[in-house]
Order: sequence, then C-alpha cells, then structure tokens
Amino acid sequence: MLVKEIMKTSVITLSPEAPISEALKLLTDNHIRHLPIVDEDNRVIGIVSDRDVRDASPSIFSKQVDSEELKNPIKSIMTHPVVTVHPLDFVEEIAAIFYEEEFACVPVVQNDRLVGIVTEKDMLYTLIQLTGTHVQSSQIEIKVPNKIGILPEVTAIFGKRKVQITSVLIYPYKTDSHFKVLVFRVQTMNPLPIINDLKAENFEVLWPNTSESEL
Repeated sequence: MLVKEIMKTSVITLSPEAPISEALKLLTDNHIRHLPIVDEDNRVIGIVSDRDVRDASPSIFSKQVDSEELKNPIKSIMTHPVVTVHPLDFVEEIAAIFYEEEFACVPVVQNDRLVGIVTEKDMLYTLIQLTGTHVQSSQIEIKVPNKIGILPEVTAIFGKRKVQITSVLIYPYKTDSHFKVLVFRVQTMNPLPIINDLKAENFEVLWPNTSESEL
C-alpha cells in the first residue's frame, strides 16, 4: 500500500510569521494536532504540534489575557528540519519512521511541495485494514517450516474448503529461524474443518489450540 492511498490531501498550514495565537485557534477549531509550516512556495520548513503551542501559551492562571507570548511568530516554536515522506513510499516502510522517531505525523512532499499529511491515526487504521480485523472473521495461526513454497502449500488447504482469506501475516517463530508463524484471517465463524485439514497435513496449529470438543 502506498502513502498516497492513505494520506490526507486537505492540509491546514501556516506561514512562519503567523502568530502563535493563530496556530492555537486553528488547532482548536479544526480538532487537529499538527500544523505544517510552509513558505510562500508551499515548501515545508517546519511543523508545530498542539503540545508545542500549549507549552508556549501562558498559564490559565495568568492575569494577562492578551499575552505577549501568543503574539510571537510560530517559527519561534516550530520543529525543523522536518522529516517528510513521498506519496509513492510504502506505508509499511514509513511505519518504521513513526516507531523509531516516535512521530505522531509526517508531511507528504512531492517535488519539494507539500501535497498531504499522514498521522498516527491514519497508520493505525491502515494496520487494521491490512490485518483484516475490520471484518467479521476467524484467526488461525500455524507453525510452518521456513522454506520456499510453504505459503501456497498451506493456502491450498484453505482453497479446498473454498474459504475466503482476508489477510495473511508472517512472523518469526520465537528464536528458531527454521520455522515461521503464518497468521490467517478467514471469513468463516467455524474454523474447525480447516483446522482438522491442517492437522491432517501435519501442520501445527498454534491458535486456536483447544481440543476439537471445545471448538
């Protein structure tokens, strides 16, 4: 899946000279958490979060309503330089940026111009779609040898039952590199026939791992 498929293209931005008070109003009125700061050519030169603005705002106990702090330009508190991504980047790859850098959003840039934004909420929703948990389904986890051709071998068993596979994930098996764990989401509420077929082919079913009488 590409970034362009999940990014928001309607992005609220500010110029670096805009006052902090304007950023505060935009964040509050639009229920957003980040504002890219762009120059006159729509190039990203910084980013400001709601936390940045809160930290720069006067205390609620301050008697000075028209605070001088809020008149300061947004460039005085923005974060720069900014890590950006491209519309043709893979979502799975930029997920590492969110994790490693602990970002809550990243601007999307093409030809040095801002074209969109991706937030951690967008990433979480995409993960839900990729794992198939957004549709009614059953989950089956299978321990398999780590060898070429094992995936089609297993999916053929599902095919014989004419069961729709919603998603497939592959995980390492603990610390043993000789095995993998295949996690299937299948559109059936009764996985017992498939589980029995898998066991008949000598595959180890990790989940559900209950006996046939309990399923």
